[in-house]
Amino acid sequence: MSHKHIKRASDKSDATVAEAGASRKPRGGRNPDAIPGLVTVVPGRAFDLAEVDTRADGGLDKAAAGPALAEARARIAALQERLYAEHRRSLLVVFQAIDTGGKDGTIRAVFEGVNPQGCRVWPFKVPSAEEADHDFLWRYHAKTPGRGMIGVFNRSHYEDVLVVRVKDLVPEPVWRARYDQINAFEAMLTASGTTILKFFLHISKAEQKERLEARIATPEKHWKFDAADLVERESWDAYQAAFAEALTRCSTPQAPWHVVPADRKWYRNLLVARAIADTLEAMDPRFPEAQPGVAGTIVPG
Repeated sequence: MSHKHIKRASDKSDATVAEAGASRKPRGGRNPDAIPGLVTVVPGRAFDLAEVDTRADGGLDKAAAGPALAEARARIAALQERLYAEHRRSLLVVFQAIDTGGKDGTIRAVFEGVNPQGCRVWPFKVPSAEEADHDFLWRYHAKTPGRGMIGVFNRSHYEDVLVVRVKDLVPEPVWRARYDQINAFEAMLTASGTTILKFFLHISKAEQKERLEARIATPEKHWKFDAADLVERESWDAYQAAFAEALTRCSTPQAPWHVVPADRKWYRNLLVARAIADTLEAMDPRFPEAQPGVAGTIVPG
């Protein structure tokens, strides 16, 4: 079972997109909501994916993006070390996207150089028999990051209001109740010291077609191709509607959704890296104070 996809929201009059400081103002550092090109879903307002230009480049070019990405990665690595040493709080980064949307590639590009001791990536696929025997949040809660850690969800608890909805795996009253349950879950994590960053990597239907064709045409990419992706593509509009409602219902002041124009991979990577670096900077983790007398300690020969 493939887990992804999307549709254009029909009510454009209620759709609102914010590209600057619409949801939260972290203390210190730069506001990740104000990064040019990163689209923040305003809590409490209907969101229309059609208003986001998936091919946006922020007026940048690919050549300039390379050094900028390297700088953002260096900031992430340095701040992650401080977060790990501080051992008081954690960061959860959530990625959702349609098939071929670029979750794997973004994670590889953004977290290059990060100490794996302080970062864990969790891919969520079809639930196992044990996972299916519990409430839908059980398997996700077990993988949330502990103190000092960065946790990355490659797909997430949102699958249970996306693929579950489109494939009609549970009755509508069941999945509709999950929006509030997800919001309560994220509020609890936030209150417990976990900062949550949620990214929806938004590509166009035409871009998905190109990426699927590239997998077919390139022998080294054949392993990535799954015929089920073509079946899922037929539900594009249904997934678009499911994503639009999830973004609308679950963008909250403590955990807003950020939509990333993702047709251009280099721009996608830069936006996500800058947002993560700025969020860590705003968290302002500190190295713990050394034990008294450490500076003057002499190591015996």
